[in-house]
Amino acid sequence: MDNVILALWAANLARPLGSLAEWISVAEAKIAEAEAGGADMLVLPEWMASHWLSFMPADLPRNREVAWMAEQAKLAIPALARAVAGRRLTLLAGSMPAAVTGGWVNRAYLLMPNGTEAHQDKLCLTPFEKRPEAWLVQPGRRFATFDWRGLRIAVAICLDIEQPALASRLQSLDLDLVLVPSMTELESGYRRVFDCAKARAVELLCPVAAVGLIGSQVLRGAAEPSTSGAAVYLPCEPGLGSGGVHAEIPMLAEAEGDGPMLIARDVPVGACRALRRSGAEAWPGPWSADHVTLEHVRLDAGRIAV
Repeated sequence: MDNVILALWAANLARPLGSLAEWISVAEAKIAEAEAGGADMLVLPEWMASHWLSFMPADLPRNREVAWMAEQAKLAIPALARAVAGRRLTLLAGSMPAAVTGGWVNRAYLLMPNGTEAHQDKLCLTPFEKRPEAWLVQPGRRFATFDWRGLRIAVAICLDIEQPALASRLQSLDLDLVLVPSMTELESGYRRVFDCAKARAVELLCPVAAVGLIGSQVLRGAAEPSTSGAAVYLPCEPGLGSGGVHAEIPMLAEAEGDGPMLIARDVPVGACRALRRSGAEAWPGPWSADHVTLEHVRLDAGRIAV
């Protein structure tokens, strides 16, 4: 496959929901919309499950929200799997908590039309995800690559895409596409995730697609904002337009209805793969700095401390 069509749904948390069944109905409509648009894959944001908090029990403590969302996910994931069964469209169902030994992880689910299911757990957690008095999840321990329609793809959840230590390890994996579901409260978080996603496209010489939640959700009488958008980034190569942006929905703090969907057509995975083999302007291939000696120079004393 030389080109793919990606649908990225920047879901609107401000849209009121009355039940999980209502959310599933909305998600099913988005799956149908993405398929009608020709998409090979629909990507949902990180912590998609947080939308369900709009119909959580009124007396649910903050430190039980993760467990409650994990129980809802046990119903939502099979319903989404049924919604994509038999279609040509694959679904990255955003992320939601999943139970593991000793607690929960922030897990993104990849659902295939043939019934195959795979997942990736978030590796690097934000302070918000490490609070015993509120949301508390465990970091994942493995990073997976997936064979999808002849391509090698991977999922890096939100803060994971910001980590140079992970990015340097990804260079050797010959990735064709990286997907970045995210959830960011402020413009600063959006900029970190999306700017780093663009940098990873340069470093890995492959397309990187990012999407996040938008809109303010009122919980316990207080508005909790989400600011994000959607974008597909490319390596900054002359043959790919040089600018590094293939398609995007610019940053939004508010939206109408279910939130906008970006249909990114003709994402050039084949052209990027060819450039990784030869012909890129400057990309050195997988590169390690292990051979580089680190030195600290004290300019005031003129000495070098190694």
